[in-house]
Amino acid sequence: MFTGIVEEIGTIQSIKRNPNSLQFKITCKTVLSDVNSGDSISVNGVCLTVNEYGPAYFTADVMPETVKATTLQTLQIGSPVNLERAMAANGRFGGHFVSGHVDGTGEIISVRSHENAKYMEIKTDKQLLKYFIDKGSVTVDGTSLTIFEITEHGFVISLIPVTQADSVIGGKQLGDFVNIECDMLAKYMENLLAKRSEQPATNGITKATLAENGFLDG
Repeated sequence: MFTGIVEEIGTIQSIKRNPNSLQFKITCKTVLSDVNSGDSISVNGVCLTVNEYGPAYFTADVMPETVKATTLQTLQIGSPVNLERAMAANGRFGGHFVSGHVDGTGEIISVRSHENAKYMEIKTDKQLLKYFIDKGSVTVDGTSLTIFEITEHGFVISLIPVTQADSVIGGKQLGDFVNIECDMLAKYMENLLAKRSEQPATNGITKATLAENGFLDG
C-alpha cells in the first residue's frame, strides 16, 4: 500500500529486456535507507519487488502482464522515475490509498500554465471514466493528484510547483503516456454495488443461509 507521495526521483541505470518481461536496475538514495529484499517500491505508480540492492541502487523484475499494462516498457536507460516505499504504519498519510496496481494508461493531450500551476488534460480509456469525479483523487505515474475537471476524454489535473519539481509528471510533455490508477474506494464501491444488485429481493437472506449460520435447526 502506498500514499502517492513521491519520495524521490530515481534513474534507470540498466535494463535487461526479455521477450515479454523486464528487469530494471534503478539508482536512488532515499528509498534505500531501510530497504530489504522482498520490499515493495512503487516505480512510476507500479508496485515492484526489490530483488537486490546496494548503497545506491536496487533491481526489480517486471512480469509480462505488467509490461503490457503499463508504460514501464517505454523506459530507457537514463529515464527518471518516481519512487515511493510502501506506506509505514507509523507515518503520516498525506495522499490517498494507492495500491500500485495500474488500471490503465493515459495520454497527455493538452498542457498549459497559469501563474504557478501547470494544467494537464489526460485522455484515458472510456472504461475508466466512471471512476473519476470532480475534486476526487487519481494517481498519475505514482503521484497522488486531485482531479480539477472531468472531460469527454478523461480528466484535468493541476500541478503545484512542488509537484512539478519533485515528480516526473512535472516534466511530461504533450503526447507523453502515463500510468493511471483510479481511486481504490471507487472501485470497491462499484464491486459492492454490483454484488448487491445480484442479490435477490431478500438481500441474500434465505432459509438455506439462515440454516448454515445456525439460526434454524435444518
